[in-house]
Amino acid sequence: MKVHTTNYQNTFIEVAEDCPVANGEIPPLKGTNKTIANIEFDMISKNPYKYSSDDVLFQVFAEKNDVTKSDYKNTRETFFSKGQACLRASPLTKRYGWGIHNDENGKIALYGMETSEYEKYSKDENIKVVKAMRSSRK
Repeated sequence: MKVHTTNYQNTFIEVAEDCPVANGEIPPLKGTNKTIANIEFDMISKNPYKYSSDDVLFQVFAEKNDVTKSDYKNTRETFFSKGQACLRASPLTKRYGWGIHNDENGKIALYGMETSEYEKYSKDENIKVVKAMRSSRK
């Protein structure tokens, strides 16, 4: 079975062109259930450069689908047997103003678009810089 990945190395994902905010915002809770943005933000912001994109996306899937820890290994293999949308499609990069830096090991960290780190990574010629996907068509 072919295994797909969403991981980038030495890459910075800038916020989408049509992002409606000027600063990184903490995604608000909607009711009692965590949103995709809440799960992603909690994982990445509390653990910079600990997780890869694949780790975060699978954890979102597992939490949203009530996957038990004992089923993680098999479920993860099945999950990545087909292509998944990468963090360029994340609500963090499209709606909430967060850039995502992927280090040389594919581990990720968040930077609000108002920060000096965001500015530094977005202009760094030693890494690949890509834009998050737009929310709407042009």
